[in-house]
Amino acid sequence: MNQVVPLYPLMYEELVRGALREDLGRAGDLTTDAIVPAGKRARARVVARQEGRVAGVEVAALAFRVLDPAARVRVMVGDGRDAAAGGTVLEVEGMARAVLSAERIALNFLGRLCGVATLTRTFARAIAGSKAKVVCTRKTTPGLRALEKYAVRCGDGANHRFGLDDAVLIKDNHVALAGGVRPAVERVRDAVGHMVKVELEVDTLEQLEEALTLGVDAVLLDNMPLEDLRRAVAMVAGRAVTEASGGITLDTAAAVAATGVDLLSVGALTHSAPVLDVSLEVG
Repeated sequence: MNQVVPLYPLMYEELVRGALREDLGRAGDLTTDAIVPAGKRARARVVARQEGRVAGVEVAALAFRVLDPAARVRVMVGDGRDAAAGGTVLEVEGMARAVLSAERIALNFLGRLCGVATLTRTFARAIAGSKAKVVCTRKTTPGLRALEKYAVRCGDGANHRFGLDDAVLIKDNHVALAGGVRPAVERVRDAVGHMVKVELEVDTLEQLEEALTLGVDAVLLDNMPLEDLRRAVAMVAGRAVTEASGGITLDTAAAVAATGVDLLSVGALTHSAPVLDVSLEVG
């Protein structure tokens, strides 16, 4: 179970408010406002209908608090912990209209983030016993990157770069436009500060050999067969971080990790994670 540093609310407040504005539209919740008296209060619980790793409880809680600042939310299963099927993740008490109107937005965020965390946990368990870590990519839902990468951490995974501005990753198209690996790396070294890590994508062991002469910090071993990955790890011999990438699945993750690479880069953690089924039950 992962101990996760919580996100600052500032990082998701506008996302939650924007989602509520989108849902409430120009006229508010027509159904709830017509049926539920304005002063009525309600108690409800958010339930996990299937077992999974939790992420995003405070994001979900904020949806209720935006519509009812006095709402009381009690977290029963915190981020980074596992919820049992049928288990209560959080309880909320407040104005009934607010609880029902915030329901879908709270569940959308929670289900999505729990889904990412649960899939990540599954990958992490698949490679348990190896030294490797599973990491996410930039293949995230637009606008939700910080939350989805947080969910990866909740699932015992680790984060790759957050964007184009916090690390260098020289890929094949960069190399092609630069006229080769060496000029690409040299131009980067001239342009970025000394604190910026440089990773280079390589497709072959020949490219890797050249990369190692240039002193890059990490090598992305792209779509290499298992035997080539083993040879690549031996060639690197600890001089750079080794990251395997390209079509890694739950069926192949353990074998890839067994080659000795440091990282498994898996885009599916964020672009293909099934939503965890969560629901709101009043009463």
